[in-house]
Amino acid sequence: MTIEWRYTTHPGLGVLSLAGHLGSDAIARFTGAIGWVVARGTGPVILDLSGLLGWSVGGQLAVAQAARRLAAEGRPLELASIPADGSLVPDSSCPPIPVHCDLTTALAAHNAAPDGQQRQWCSDHWPAGTPAAAPGLI
Repeated sequence: MTIEWRYTTHPGLGVLSLAGHLGSDAIARFTGAIGWVVARGTGPVILDLSGLLGWSVGGQLAVAQAARRLAAEGRPLELASIPADGSLVPDSSCPPIPVHCDLTTALAAHNAAPDGQQRQWCSDHWPAGTPAAAPGLI
């Protein structure tokens, strides 16, 4: 099993939402999504994990690596809705990663409205029933 992703820009920040399982077979796809985020947004990045079914130790390390990569671009990483089966324990080389209980709380911390002005992209198989009308640019 792998992950699907959706990236939504809000004024001054971006939200990368994941669905599926962030295991060793999904790390390359996750790293590619982070590259998409770096190329297309500005400001803090909220990693919305509410659709994540779980993550392996390798997946957690990939999130820590993403935090370092984004920090190098001057963009902090924050987490929303950590999976119940594990918690991220970054090493001392990782920048601080704030954790929010859910996406609404994370957006509120930045005074961003969930339905404000947005642009959105997603992987081809983003789960049905989630707010993404079609793959690609929306």
